[in-house]
Amino acid sequence: MSLRTNLKKVLPPISVTEQEALDAGDVWIESSIYQGKPDMQALRQLPKAKLSADEQAFLDGPVQTLLEMIDDFELTNSKHIPDNILDFLGKEKFFSMIIPKKFGGLEFSPYANSTIVATIAAKSGAIAVTVMVPNSLGPGELLMHYGTESQQNYWLPRLAVGQDIPCFALTSPEAGSDAGSIPDAAIVTKGMWEGKEVLGLSVSWDKRYITLAPIATVLGLAFKVFDPEQLLGSELELGITCALLPKSHPGVELGNRHDPMGMRFYNGTTRGENVFIPMDFIIGGQDNIGKGWQMLVSCLGAGRGISLPAMGVATAHSAFKSTAEYSFVREQFGVPIGRFEGIQDKLADIAGKTFLLEAMRVLTTEGLGEGLKPSVVTAIAKYHMTELGRDVMNSAMDVQAGKAIQRGPQNTLANGYSALPIAITVEGANILTRNLMIFGQGAMRCHPHLKEMVDLIHSDDSVADAEFNKVLGKTVRFSVKNALRSTVNSYLPFMRSAESSLLEVRPYEKRLNALSSKLAPLADFSLLVLGGDLKKAELLSARLGDVISYVYAAMATVRFYEQRVQNRQEALPFFKYAMEWSLQQGEKAIVDFVNNFPNAPTRYLMRTLTNTYSSSVRGISDDLIRELSTAALQDSDIKADLTHLVKTIPGDGNDINEQAFKAKHAAMPLLSKVHKALKKHPVIPFVSFENVVNKLHELNELSDSDKATLLDYNEKRKLAVRVDEFTFDMVDVNDLDRSEDKQADAA
Repeated sequence: MSLRTNLKKVLPPISVTEQEALDAGDVWIESSIYQGKPDMQALRQLPKAKLSADEQAFLDGPVQTLLEMIDDFELTNSKHIPDNILDFLGKEKFFSMIIPKKFGGLEFSPYANSTIVATIAAKSGAIAVTVMVPNSLGPGELLMHYGTESQQNYWLPRLAVGQDIPCFALTSPEAGSDAGSIPDAAIVTKGMWEGKEVLGLSVSWDKRYITLAPIATVLGLAFKVFDPEQLLGSELELGITCALLPKSHPGVELGNRHDPMGMRFYNGTTRGENVFIPMDFIIGGQDNIGKGWQMLVSCLGAGRGISLPAMGVATAHSAFKSTAEYSFVREQFGVPIGRFEGIQDKLADIAGKTFLLEAMRVLTTEGLGEGLKPSVVTAIAKYHMTELGRDVMNSAMDVQAGKAIQRGPQNTLANGYSALPIAITVEGANILTRNLMIFGQGAMRCHPHLKEMVDLIHSDDSVADAEFNKVLGKTVRFSVKNALRSTVNSYLPFMRSAESSLLEVRPYEKRLNALSSKLAPLADFSLLVLGGDLKKAELLSARLGDVISYVYAAMATVRFYEQRVQNRQEALPFFKYAMEWSLQQGEKAIVDFVNNFPNAPTRYLMRTLTNTYSSSVRGISDDLIRELSTAALQDSDIKADLTHLVKTIPGDGNDINEQAFKAKHAAMPLLSKVHKALKKHPVIPFVSFENVVNKLHELNELSDSDKATLLDYNEKRKLAVRVDEFTFDMVDVNDLDRSEDKQADAA
């Protein structure tokens, strides 16, 4: 009996849905990471994404107008998104950023789509979700790629101008991540349509968590098709299929709402029982029966690579901006809280991870902009960028403390804090994405021979044994090269390569190459020793996926620093922190993987090949934390770059913080002057800062302009450190203890 035959008995079979998921999408630079040789040349040669004139005009025009229309605190305390906002979104084509211009859409690039969604998310999670869904996985994208000409010509122009609002229903109460087990079913049958008996489907479904369902006018629907009467052929089960149903179609139920974390976007249910639809309702027509899952997994890139990561990045931009400004303005014991090392630890983490997130956002959308659909990279982006957004937000909440938890129009964190779990949960919960998808897909798609080998193992072809032996030989040679490369990089650091022309980048590039070189043999030996059991060993496979992810993050950081940063001297602490953190996380994943590998002889061999004898991984140095936290408090170009998604509106919380931040920077020389003057002329008692300034002005220690600058700063400071307060009953969200006029005057 051949080796191939024995392996076929041992390895678990691959289901149809698993196979289609593995086959979906493109392979990009993640392949070079998996194979131990990160392709930095391809990374540097990738065209730099820029906003076109039309995209910039949209950002400066309709997006800015939308932000001025949104009162997110009022929205959160209301039941519905205001009609004027929904009408504006449709009229200005916010729902058609991915629809081609020939159908009346905007046809924006992935980079522009991400920038627009993130800019909206920095203001309102609810409105951002409302915009992102029609521009992610849903009827629009499915129609563009798979719809018939008549379906495209009818639906896409209507979707482009908001005449129809789409939603897409996949998740059922009994089936979430395991879409292959959806119980929603359609029976091939004949029925009446437009006065004639036609061949169609009798569909029954029960779906939940469907964004925009309560206000949708057209429903995208996934279900399994069965043909018990064999009207289409000899097969009984035909597979997952996608169809498009108007809300007005008899039997379609839309309208009930969920309440996701108090965010007021529309999310709810749809149901139907024995609803007859003609074959024309199937996306792509009757020929696409059974191709639904393949269609869906091929189109996941927009949601996983653009929209949901955009929410994580928007959270980081907002958290970094408000926390840096608050930490500089807010003082304790006469010192800005940003000077205390406990705060510096959090502030540096926020700043460094925001740099990392922006770098990943840009690189991922640049890849998508090349027409690629890299399934592994978009899974990396979805998981790590939403999780990093949560990390940054938690740190910001810790720093801003009491101010962060008091909801109100001035609070810049509360709604983002509530909205972020939504991004983490949807499009595949993050636990699933990390533990099953990143390495699982990465191994099958990025290994040069593994997919072919697995296909041959499960093949019934009579010549498969000979072909398998050839591929096995290639695999062994590939693994030996990986092991040698890992050994050289692990024990001989001077042999590590780097191509960057920047001296500060080269050590980090060498480290990421070394980290990647260790991944390859660990993956090879894991597959050899554990085989199909590695699929069940989620903790192990997740760590290998983490290594791929963190090398990708480090590569993105290098590209961003080399190509996007204007003032590298200002940005260097941000770059160093992002690189240190990413590489250390990857190195820790290697240590944890080797320490927990269940086969002892293989574990010892892994230690030898990767020089992983110690469990210690160095952390971020205190000096770098202090350096970065100090840099984060400056009014610098890099701070502007890492907060550009936050558009201040006169009088809102971000505007109040920014005005105080800039006023304090302008007043810094005068504040030093005040401290020196107080040594000569102590003002006792120190009733208030205003009193001190007035006394020193009377003593001619401060000029008229000095006094005006200091008092202006002090008023802005007091407004920035205050929190919203309400009348006792809190019935009316607009019934604040201060009037809008007072707020405007203070601003």
